[in-house]
Amino acid sequence: MRLLRLVTGLIVAWFVVGHFLNHAFGVVSIEAMDRMRAMFAMWWRSPVGTVLLYGSLLTHFALALVSLYRRTTLRMPLWEAAQLGLGLAIPPLLIAHVVGTRLTWMLLDHHIDYERVVGLLWSTDWGIARQSLLLLIVWAHVCAGLHYWLRVREWYRNLQPLAFAIALLLPAIALAGFASAGFYLWPSIDSVGGMQKYNVDLAGMSNADRTRMAAWREGLEYAFWIVLAATLLARWLRTRIGATYQLRHASGRVIVAPVGRSLLEAIRDEGIPHASVCGGRARCTTCRVRIGDGLAHLPPPDRMEAQALGRIQAPPNVRLACQTRPTHNVTVAPLLPPNAGPSSLRLAPAGELGRERPIVAMFVDLRDSTRLAEGRLPYDVVFLMNQFFAEMHAALRATGGYYAQFRGDGLLALYGLESELPAACRAALKGAAQMQERMDALNRSLADDLQSPLRIGIGIHAGVAIVGTLGPPDAPIHSAIGDMVNTAARFEDMTKAFGCTMVVSEEALRQAGVEPADSPQHQVRVRGKTERLAVYAVADPRTLKQWKG
Repeated sequence: MRLLRLVTGLIVAWFVVGHFLNHAFGVVSIEAMDRMRAMFAMWWRSPVGTVLLYGSLLTHFALALVSLYRRTTLRMPLWEAAQLGLGLAIPPLLIAHVVGTRLTWMLLDHHIDYERVVGLLWSTDWGIARQSLLLLIVWAHVCAGLHYWLRVREWYRNLQPLAFAIALLLPAIALAGFASAGFYLWPSIDSVGGMQKYNVDLAGMSNADRTRMAAWREGLEYAFWIVLAATLLARWLRTRIGATYQLRHASGRVIVAPVGRSLLEAIRDEGIPHASVCGGRARCTTCRVRIGDGLAHLPPPDRMEAQALGRIQAPPNVRLACQTRPTHNVTVAPLLPPNAGPSSLRLAPAGELGRERPIVAMFVDLRDSTRLAEGRLPYDVVFLMNQFFAEMHAALRATGGYYAQFRGDGLLALYGLESELPAACRAALKGAAQMQERMDALNRSLADDLQSPLRIGIGIHAGVAIVGTLGPPDAPIHSAIGDMVNTAARFEDMTKAFGCTMVVSEEALRQAGVEPADSPQHQVRVRGKTERLAVYAVADPRTLKQWKG
């Protein structure tokens, strides 16, 4: 059902994009709109195209009703509610348009061109408003569906600025074309009394035809409201009749929910925030929970849940809250924070339970941060610090690093959560170079506000650490602990003594295949360790460009 809903939605989106582009040609002329319409009609008005389009529309709507019926609670995130509301608002506005265009052509064999369609719509204020509103609602629903389908994919993040520009531009040019065509026809509309010309003379419809069209429109509208009301009534009856189960949440709350309600629905219905990037469609694992009591009585994972859990190598006591529907009492603990976003999908497999793996730890610290507060208002200090952290986060995002912890004037970043250690070391060094590049740019933009340039210290070390979820159940963080993490923190502190920007271990450079260039080597003793470690004091991370092989 999910795949069918996705495929039918994409087919409708394909039609919508072409239809909007057709509208856009109204800025040229009515004739240009008709020429483009003829090209699109070769496919969409062919037998195959017609069946594909209207079959997709009806199937997508039917699956939306099924999804609404299967919901045991209407509590949902704002974006889900908006997408659902926009989708249900489309049929009442679309029915009149479909009956007046496609059904006229199919059943009454009347020739319909853009002059008649635009003329009819511009003959009344409501016609103009309804068509414009329909265009915006349809496009908002399409964009919401595409965004929340693609947001779990890593490559989509880089395309988001372009996608956002297209999402703004396409409806704008479609509305501009509709407006331009309407203004062009307005003298003709106004001179003959508006709808009279475009509903009678040009269309050539008889009174019987108009009566039939009105009957079809009213019938379809009544059918929509009846089906929607029946779905909501059936859903209400299903949620009020039957057995219940008891859910003990890690926060201490005890929730009673009807059998058939998923863990995610039960938790949200109680008003407890819970992460779910994909909206409960098993396309991500951010809603995953650890099951305590009641594990043996849970139904086994279905195919989609099993595949999602398999991707993160989850143990048997970890389930997706959106897919698990208990029949007996159960105890659960969320494994991700409620505000987890798409970046949380990049965590190491099974990382929430704690697992040893080779990674790269990077500590970054803003030097002399206490001096920033001298003579400045608190708001100004917060502004500067936010600028600093925004640039560091952008550098991590661009090089595949994970922002693990925030600490005062510094941060801990992890590399290698989804890659082998050599690639992680190279990415970490690229991240350090980007950080220095961004710091230089930040200093240039804030030159008038700073007495001296902002400087950073970076410590990088590679080794084996325990990656997992730390902190209380209601506010967990994904991080790493271990000797190598502590060592990386010591390296960052050594940048002050060595008067450099970065101290990196020889092991990290060796794994990365990077020459230290002219950076001096030091044999250092780290607190808590007896043996000395070889490190390099790097004045500027951007000088490490001698890649081997």
